[in-house]
Amino acid sequence: MANNLLQGKRGIIFGALDEQSIAWKVAERCVEEGAKITLTNAPVAMRFGQINELGTKLNAEIIPADATSMEDLENLFTKSMEALGGKIDFVLHSIGMSINVRKGKDYTDLNHEWMLKTFDVSAISFHKMMQTMMKLDAINEGGSILALTYIAAQRVFPDYSEMAESKALLESFARSFGYHYGVQKKVRVNTISQSPTFTTAGSGVKGFKEFFDYADKMSPLGNASALSCADYCVTMFSDLTRMVTMQNLYNDGGFSSMGMSPAILGL
Repeated sequence: MANNLLQGKRGIIFGALDEQSIAWKVAERCVEEGAKITLTNAPVAMRFGQINELGTKLNAEIIPADATSMEDLENLFTKSMEALGGKIDFVLHSIGMSINVRKGKDYTDLNHEWMLKTFDVSAISFHKMMQTMMKLDAINEGGSILALTYIAAQRVFPDYSEMAESKALLESFARSFGYHYGVQKKVRVNTISQSPTFTTAGSGVKGFKEFFDYADKMSPLGNASALSCADYCVTMFSDLTRMVTMQNLYNDGGFSSMGMSPAILGL
């Protein structure tokens, strides 16, 4: 049910690929709540995703951008402000990629050039994004910036590989840049740590189905869905959370507070 929580707001959604993407659900919910948005993804993702369908459905302009390119990001924010008719109110960073994971490389035998690419795409792009926005004065005072993360930033999940370090870096950028953006523009910067979710990217992690089931049993409320994450994002983009910043917020059904669950032991 829509409550017009984002009525009159303008946003940019990074990372919508197909209907399984959390960013896809976030884009849909933001428009349902009254926002106008632009969509962006890497040019290569445009070729095998369904983002054009989403753009048509939501009447949202699609602006391709490599999130690791400062030039592309500057073009993205400039064109988004033109398309939306003013400065931005909210941004979602939903980007993650590891060649090492895709290639099945063991954590103790990683290709470090690929690792650097992982860090650039999955985490440093978040800093680049915010640095570009600040340079262009592209976000309104009181705006909200979010990035999606995972609890592997704090705990060991062996098959998540160097994506764990990427998420830890991402969360650190949210705190550090959140300080500067808060002081200068009263802009909020937070991360949402989501349950394992069946997305195109997430499903590529070795043993994902087994871990999904494990987390579902461990969590008192079960795993949080992509739609519930989208609802949380809408709340964080709204004025209801205007004093929340520099936080890592869990949307995981309680998993992050659990030690052991009788459900795992079959009791």
